[in-house]
Amino acid sequence: VPGGIAIVPLSATDTPAPHVYLGGERVMVVGRAGQWYAVIGLPLTTTDGPQQLTVTDHAGRQSTHDVIVQPKEYDTQRIRLKDKRLVDPSATDLQRIEREQLILRTAFAHWRDTEMPDLRFDLPARGRVSGNFGLKRFFNDEPRQPHSGIDIAAPLGTPVTAPADGVVIETGDYFFNGRTVFLDHGQGLVSMYNHLHRIRVKPGLVVKRGQRIGDIGASGRATGPHLHWAVSLNSARVDPLLFVPEEVLAKLTATKH
Repeated sequence: VPGGIAIVPLSATDTPAPHVYLGGERVMVVGRAGQWYAVIGLPLTTTDGPQQLTVTDHAGRQSTHDVIVQPKEYDTQRIRLKDKRLVDPSATDLQRIEREQLILRTAFAHWRDTEMPDLRFDLPARGRVSGNFGLKRFFNDEPRQPHSGIDIAAPLGTPVTAPADGVVIETGDYFFNGRTVFLDHGQGLVSMYNHLHRIRVKPGLVVKRGQRIGDIGASGRATGPHLHWAVSLNSARVDPLLFVPEEVLAKLTATKH
């Protein structure tokens, strides 16, 4: 589904891993039980129907595989903001936003070859899920981009920790996202942490699962202290909770009630 993940079986692991692309973006390939698999992120903008993968094997031979995308309807969220600039930015703000969008796109497109990325994530903060992935959002009744991550509401200064091993590839303070950290987990798997009160890491730092990378805040476009956590796979924002084990999700569901 749009915003989801497709896993496609490829060739046996007795040959080198193939290179796989979707829409020009390189796709993660992992080996398990004697077979290579493509692990594909599907953007929220993906249309229903077949999406074509291009596969190139170690000998340079190309083949194609179709991924059939099913429709999915996401809920609606309406948010009231007192600061009108965060809904209708000025011309100067728009110039800044355009510059920052290039930084964000570059970070999400980052690729680092790793043999087997860790696909089991911890939650990066303790708190209440206040915004689910994929929500159709309206700010002061004006439609905006769908919610491309999840929000975890918690008190100011609550620790934000790396959900898995990674490398810090970018940090910054952005108009909408506020103080932000990007982590690279390998093979196009990148996670982002927004609205931080404090950033505790620098680009190039290798971080371990559970290491503190920042504190929850309300910087950028935020109505209160919370973490916006986004996960990108082959430059497609996907539901972060798809990487969280079921036993952790069960505790999260219990906490929400």
